[in-house]
Amino acid sequence: MTSVALLGQILDHANRADPYPLYAELRRTPVVRDESGPYLVSTYWEIHSLLHDPRVSSDVRNLAPEARTVAGTYDPDLPPSFIRLDPPDHDRLRRLIMRTYGPPHTPRRVYDLRGEISGIVSGLIDRFQGRDRIDLVEDFSYPFPVTVICRLLGVPPEDEQRFHGWADTVATAIEPPSGTPEEQQAHREAVRDARHQLAAYLSGLIEQRRRAPRDDMISGLATEHGTDESPMSLPEMLSNLTTLLIAGHETTVNIITNGMLTLLRHPDALKQLREDPDLIFPLVEEVLRFEPPVQLLPERTTLDDIEIGGITIPKGASLWLVPASGNRDPQRFPEPDRFLPDRPDNQHFGFGSGIHNCIGSPLARLEAQAALTELVRRLDNPRLVEDPPPYRRNAVLRGPRHLAIGYDGIKR
Repeated sequence: MTSVALLGQILDHANRADPYPLYAELRRTPVVRDESGPYLVSTYWEIHSLLHDPRVSSDVRNLAPEARTVAGTYDPDLPPSFIRLDPPDHDRLRRLIMRTYGPPHTPRRVYDLRGEISGIVSGLIDRFQGRDRIDLVEDFSYPFPVTVICRLLGVPPEDEQRFHGWADTVATAIEPPSGTPEEQQAHREAVRDARHQLAAYLSGLIEQRRRAPRDDMISGLATEHGTDESPMSLPEMLSNLTTLLIAGHETTVNIITNGMLTLLRHPDALKQLREDPDLIFPLVEEVLRFEPPVQLLPERTTLDDIEIGGITIPKGASLWLVPASGNRDPQRFPEPDRFLPDRPDNQHFGFGSGIHNCIGSPLARLEAQAALTELVRRLDNPRLVEDPPPYRRNAVLRGPRHLAIGYDGIKR
């Protein structure tokens, strides 16, 4: 089957609930392409090699305009965020963000959130009392990480209703276009408008923090003067704060929801976790392998000819990596389609790999560990109301749009 046909099936919402048979078909040929489509790379070691290859660019500006399929990823009015840049620009921006987020300058920022995270989890679950059913996404998986990322960045949580719609629309920018040319143009305009409104909102917060800094990441970026590197410009701050705000909750929503869905489908694993809470650490890693929140890495491009899997990918080609397929590669993981909560040597692509390894992975792990442990401990006889649940349309950030769970009560 050609890359266009396979990619079309992968992107088809009708296959969102279970894309893994399509990935197995894809892995029959590690590099798939026909004359009209991108190069698709689906096997573990080939993906790993390309994620660590400096000849692979994440900067969409290096991709020929006619090869761009994700039209919303490039906005000429704002610079790309660090995740859409290559060294040295990527490295400079990532270092500046890390100065406000983690080691070596603020090594305890995430660690010190543990108590607050635990309190947020408990408070949300307390609200389930007196009910016998919840929508995990609406009642827990979304409000929990949004509250945490707002606290970390310094975004007032009461403003969530203002930026929720903008953030949701901007997140659709990574989806390949669909519909008529008129519908695609309308989508591009909607993404651009949402991005500009979110930027205007963040500009106001940056100005507030410059006048009155607090202990948050916006303040750190807005007042950064203690480095030999030039501080971020305002457009760079807006672009990167937008990425941090969206990525800081979108992926974690999927990790928690996919994790709970997987546990409810594997009652033995749920029982194991209830009896041994320390199992949560390898279990979250297995969730990240088995049902990763990011399924596809679209629109990389090659800065030189690269031979991979016996195929030469020419310079300037459109390259799509499929880490969710690599996570199920039997050449890397024994029994890859089994969920093994204590799987050893679990070097998955749940947070990517290489220089673009997810900057928020320590926080996402902490959130998923706290959330799944308490949900399993406190929900009495939890069960799926609908399986498969309805999925979001986004094929890149894959996860249920709703997850209805019934239960008999809430334990203290």
